[in-house]
Amino acid sequence: MSTPGATTADATTTNWLTPLLVLMVGSFLPPMDSSIVNVAISYIQKDLGGGADDVAWVSTAYSLGLAVFVPTSNWLANRFGLTLLHRMSMIGFLVGTTLCGLAWDLDSLVVFRVLEAVPGSILPVITITMIYRIVPKNRIGAAMGIYGLGVVVAPGLGPTIGGLLVEDLSWRWVFYFKVPLGVLAVIAGLFVLPKLARGATVHRFDWWGFLTIGYGLAALVVVSSKGQKWHWDSYPVMILIVSALLSLALFAVIENEIDHPLIDLRVLRSWPFVNSLLMIGALMIGLFAMSYYLPEFLENVQGYTAGHTGMLLLPQSLVGVVLVPVVGRLYDRFGARWLAFSGLVLVALASYLLTGINVDMTREETIVWTVVRGLGTGLAFMPIMTNGLNWLPPHLVGYGGAMNNIMQRMSSALGVAAMGILLTREGAQLSASAGSLQTTSALPQFQHADQLTLLGLYQQTQAHVQATADADMFMAAAAATAVCAGLALMLRRASKRAAPAAATSTPGSASRPVGRQQAVAPRVPGGLRSRPAVQ
Repeated sequence: MSTPGATTADATTTNWLTPLLVLMVGSFLPPMDSSIVNVAISYIQKDLGGGADDVAWVSTAYSLGLAVFVPTSNWLANRFGLTLLHRMSMIGFLVGTTLCGLAWDLDSLVVFRVLEAVPGSILPVITITMIYRIVPKNRIGAAMGIYGLGVVVAPGLGPTIGGLLVEDLSWRWVFYFKVPLGVLAVIAGLFVLPKLARGATVHRFDWWGFLTIGYGLAALVVVSSKGQKWHWDSYPVMILIVSALLSLALFAVIENEIDHPLIDLRVLRSWPFVNSLLMIGALMIGLFAMSYYLPEFLENVQGYTAGHTGMLLLPQSLVGVVLVPVVGRLYDRFGARWLAFSGLVLVALASYLLTGINVDMTREETIVWTVVRGLGTGLAFMPIMTNGLNWLPPHLVGYGGAMNNIMQRMSSALGVAAMGILLTREGAQLSASAGSLQTTSALPQFQHADQLTLLGLYQQTQAHVQATADADMFMAAAAATAVCAGLALMLRRASKRAAPAAATSTPGSASRPVGRQQAVAPRVPGGLRSRPAVQ
């Protein structure tokens, strides 16, 4: 039986495109914030002061907020209702981003970034749940394709928009520019979003589950951000890693023992869904590593301004804008396997091409390599994600959306950190090269060379080492993506199930059968039975 007051599929499927476009704004703005601020970091440092490590917390704080509060999404949806929670989260995100633009010092900006991230972590999860409630199953691919504009395209557009804003206006506008778009979405949502009421029964909040997963994810984000500076084999880093793994293990034990978990881990019993998580993780590692390190190389080594760098990366984002919605329709007709396989092969190829990065690479090479990657990501991402969610029964889709977002946040943070380890290794070569340079300057043929010549020689050596480090990083990304292309060949269509919204309560409200007698466990795709519970 559906939750009282909840909108059924038949009442909302006649015009699902308009509300979907409003929902897309909520899926677009938070992911963009993860990449757009990276372009403005140096400008923020010049204006607000602080060292490089201090200003890095502007990004780390946002990543922490995104990771820690994602698991609360389904409980909040059951408590307030999907529609009201979406509206509250949009308003909260707009307030947070406005406060970031008004920050008067670095400490206030870091605090406001956390406040911005809390609603920003909830929006993508409840957007997925609402899509599965208002869109008929035979059009879910097209709908998720539109949703994918935010997930796939937004991180790529971030450096472009951010570069133009910080050059022509100021770093504060990387926060302000989102406000008018968000306000319009909130106003439009008042008229077009269907009313999806809260659950009939609101269960107690799983505090122990929240604390254990919150600490585990937060510790991993801090390690990924600070591990290079603190040294990966240092006691603080090792303590954080071990305690994070123990905390996450305790979370799994708690969630399997209580009747109303924060995240229902039965989603992990479905191999097709787990398979999709693995492939999404590989894609996000490469996507964020490229969006983080490639602009850095273009600006620091090749001397491009932030605006010029953004324009060089714009074509790959435009490819995604055109491709992702089309791929959604192709998914509805042909399924995920060959779309995902083709996309992952292209991403692996593009990553391999990017190993040719060097001081003298042309603009045309940069555009072609990134466009190929954009094509691959656009082909693969949404079919993989949608196919995995389709294997879950309707009442677990919200939990699946939360796991997807956790995977995206953690793989992007850990991916940037892993690639940073490769850069550190090559940095050792730079130190050796600097020592060789001092020895070389003592040779007779260099004794009369001026300091400017020696400085130029040092800078050339530094640029070469950074290019070599980036090439190694892209090779690692290519290898990981190629492995995942093999996993894509295992994809198959989900077995038939009821329409996503039909007879389904708000996520979290109907995940366990109600009644004193033990209910028959529903069949989970893949032949697994969900765990019955007695209340």
